[in-house]
Amino acid sequence: MIIHQDTPFQKAIDAVESLPYEDREELLEVLRMRIAEHRRDEIAANARESLQAVREKRAKSGTIEDLKKDLLGD
Repeated sequence: MIIHQDTPFQKAIDAVESLPYEDREELLEVLRMRIAEHRRDEIAANARESLQAVREKRAKSGTIEDLKKDLLGD
């Protein structure tokens, strides 16, 4: 049984489904590109934050064994 809810998300789905097939394909491609761009921006922000942590000596480096010792308090 499918329940049709009148949420903003469902309205968006209905609007997309009313588009011609070619427009839906184009919309899908635009969304994929925007999602990839957003993810690249997130990765770049994480990299900047990591570099800043290294500059401020808040970050450590080492082997996996060093990490285990640090986490386990050995």
